[in-house]
Amino acid sequence: MSLLENLTLVFVAGFVTALATGLGALPFFFFDDISDRHNVVLWGLASGIMVSASVFGLIEEGLAEGTALEIAVGMAVGVVLVVIAHDVLLDADLDPREYEEADFKKLVLILGILTVHSFPEGIAVGVSFADLGLEGGFGFLGFTVPLLAVFMTIAISIHNIPEGTAISIPLKSMGVSRWKMVWWAIFSSLPQPIGAVIAFAFVQVARDFLPFGFGFAAGAMIYLVVSEFIPEALDIGSALPRGGKPELAGGIVAGVLVMVPLAFI
Repeated sequence: MSLLENLTLVFVAGFVTALATGLGALPFFFFDDISDRHNVVLWGLASGIMVSASVFGLIEEGLAEGTALEIAVGMAVGVVLVVIAHDVLLDADLDPREYEEADFKKLVLILGILTVHSFPEGIAVGVSFADLGLEGGFGFLGFTVPLLAVFMTIAISIHNIPEGTAISIPLKSMGVSRWKMVWWAIFSSLPQPIGAVIAFAFVQVARDFLPFGFGFAAGAMIYLVVSEFIPEALDIGSALPRGGKPELAGGIVAGVLVMVPLAFI
């Protein structure tokens, strides 16, 4: 397969993960609201999936390609760049309510903030396709797709669904139509296919940096879980008994249990 065809496949995989975010709005086609308890569980589920994908997918594969030191350096760089990106954007706390009322300049800022949040996930998808076309994968439309790529695409897609729900809740309170909620949820993850293509192209050119790429994606995603997902869940669950911690823990465990079988496969 040509490089263009490979890049197209990687872009499609990243776009699938973005589309999955739109699924998070679908519950509002059937229910008027989602309770704080269920919302906390969903954030826990997303956290468990992200950490599992990082540990069982990216870090494990990175250790097969390089040393623990290379992975650790990559993880540190991933964390630092996410922190710096937040600082550059004034640590902006994005409210989806602003989507509907944004002018062009505001939308550019919103997309920049969303890039900080979702770009690492796109990078994770991109580096997971590093062995595209090599032996050991499975056939799909003429491509030999690495199993890690399938694992990461499924993991990020499942993780994106609760994110889509979280984005849709404030939009619902504004009276935004259901299909527009689906669109804005997908919009929030549009940097993912772009990040996937950039990461894949980079590791094809600089194969020696692949272990660092695995570490970078893992470090950035784990940092986002610790610094944003879990605090967000605890904030939502603050009015629940025991601050929503049992629901959060249950969601995290469920997320891990969902991904462990895929890791063994």
